[in-house]
Amino acid sequence: MSQAELPPGVQVLERGWLSSNSVLFLGAQSTALVDSGYCAHAEQTLALVAAALCGRPLDRLVNTHLHSDHCGGNAALQGRWPALQTLIPPGLAQQVAAWDPVALGYEPSGQRCPRFRYDAPVLPGTEIELADRAWQVHAAPGHDPDSVILFEPGSRTLISADALWENGFGVVFPELDERDAFGEVGATFDLIERLGPRWVIPGHGPVFRHGAEVLARARDRLRAFVQRPDRHAHHAAKVLLKFKLLECRQMLFIDYVQWAAGTPQLQRIHRRFAPALAFGDWIDQLTQELVRSQVLRRVGESVHDA
Repeated sequence: MSQAELPPGVQVLERGWLSSNSVLFLGAQSTALVDSGYCAHAEQTLALVAAALCGRPLDRLVNTHLHSDHCGGNAALQGRWPALQTLIPPGLAQQVAAWDPVALGYEPSGQRCPRFRYDAPVLPGTEIELADRAWQVHAAPGHDPDSVILFEPGSRTLISADALWENGFGVVFPELDERDAFGEVGATFDLIERLGPRWVIPGHGPVFRHGAEVLARARDRLRAFVQRPDRHAHHAAKVLLKFKLLECRQMLFIDYVQWAAGTPQLQRIHRRFAPALAFGDWIDQLTQELVRSQVLRRVGESVHDA
């Protein structure tokens, strides 16, 4: 869709799946950015945001949730604009203040996130002014227990983060830690249905026009995962493996397996859902599936991002 169909002053910076979409707001008196992408793209993030600001400072940064692909650029943005006010969902505020990369999930997932500070929470049930409009803040647990989504009722524009994509939704990470969360995903779908958005800015992928078929597809996928949690875990493991190749672009397969063996989240998935397979054989099987799907490539002793 064209930028003209979004509310005035709203720009979407869409990149590959390693980094989340970043949403830039240019208001009469202030500017803001929602989500900052992964740290590997930090220089690109700074360049894109600075170019769009045309000499104005960035006043506010809002994170929908604290997965590394949504907040990995926070530190770079704070370094470029020291007065930047940073708002995060309240659930992990103490862990950010103390900077606990284990509790924040970065070390368990084998991902990186430079330390950043936060200034205030972005609270569900409140409104936040972005580009001179009041955006509603709604809790959207499921993919992440503390995630929020933002909705502007005048234009019926929804920033859905990873709660809803055009063809699905993000991995339900709490389920991998044996915490019931599929029901929360369904409740978030119900919330989105009640809001009735016209346009959705997802966490990844292009902006899309919302229709009943979008939630129907998402609910079908959720039902399949509820019926077969092992399929969800299998999918999650492949997502983690793909993310690593998006970051590194290529690795020796032996190093790839070694990285996976040192990644606690993959270890837990293996122990719970594929204990009959040796860990290296399991990673080899998952990699072969990703190659058949043309998501990865095997070239000699190396694996490459497709």
